[in-house]
Amino acid sequence: MNLLRPLTLAALCLQAVPLAAKDAPKPPPTPVIAAEVRVEPFADRVEALGTLKANESVNVTANVTETVSAIHFDDGQQVKTGDVLVEMTSAEEHALLEEGQVRVAEAERQFNRVKSLATQRSASESLLDERRRDLDTARAVLVAIESRLADRLVKAPFAGVLGLRNISPGALVEPGDLITTLDDDRVMKLDFTVPSVFVTDLKPGLAIEARASAYGDQVFEGVIRSIDSRVDPVTRSIQVRAMIPNPDRTLRPGVLMQVELLRNPRETLVIPESALLQQGKEHFVMRVGEDDKAERVQVRIGARRPGQAEVVDGLAAGQRVITHGNDKVRPGQSVRVQALDDGTRTLSELLGAAP
Repeated sequence: MNLLRPLTLAALCLQAVPLAAKDAPKPPPTPVIAAEVRVEPFADRVEALGTLKANESVNVTANVTETVSAIHFDDGQQVKTGDVLVEMTSAEEHALLEEGQVRVAEAERQFNRVKSLATQRSASESLLDERRRDLDTARAVLVAIESRLADRLVKAPFAGVLGLRNISPGALVEPGDLITTLDDDRVMKLDFTVPSVFVTDLKPGLAIEARASAYGDQVFEGVIRSIDSRVDPVTRSIQVRAMIPNPDRTLRPGVLMQVELLRNPRETLVIPESALLQQGKEHFVMRVGEDDKAERVQVRIGARRPGQAEVVDGLAAGQRVITHGNDKVRPGQSVRVQALDDGTRTLSELLGAAP
């Protein structure tokens, strides 16, 4: 009896252990932050440096040597096509204009008189031809005078913004002297070079994004308008010109800009980079299953952009992947999604929004 009793107690203890383990409370689900796998526009980015130019730009100069009689613009003024900027002394030309108009009027009267007589056979055809020649000569002289008079007016060849004024009233101006500058800055040209290995991807209409340190984090969007016909044999690069709208006239010619060429645009699956777990050359994510259990899934990654990665294979749109806490959960472990990360809030904001 003494030998059987210890055995019975041991058996009872062995039976009690699994019962105690079975009745033990389950650990609570691990709190995590997740993000949905989304389909977004994506593109491969090629970086370059470019210089801004105005859509149209000209140095305003005079055509003749003459003194300035009047100035009709201020520094930085917006002007329209044909606006008079500078008037030059033109008293002699105005006198010649009046004389030319009188000569044309007299030649027309003589021509009409002889034409009437020629109709009545009272004047010869040779006299009529002579009067017609006199009229044509008078008209040509008048056009020449008007042209000389027009050269005394400096007009805006197109609409735009003027630069600094470099002359004063009474100054003697010669051809080639800079009066001011005129830029059409409603649309800006951005010239930059791209390695020739990307030449097959370049085409008009391809989107670009440009930034400049002078404008902080502001992003300016544009499209490629033209591509040079030749590749530089020294640098093995090709010149590209893009157009950037500038409705508020923020951009100015001469600014150095950092350009990102958006080649191979497409719609693709995107996840936050924080969801990736790397093991050697392979990438994994912790996916939240339908039963709120973590699943370790291998994925194939394509291109990346700041904060996001393209998923080529392994996930489907709408699935949830853990972005914060993925290194603390194990496959099969229950998780509780505290918040969904949509990329617009910081981690502290996400934690504050958690229930």
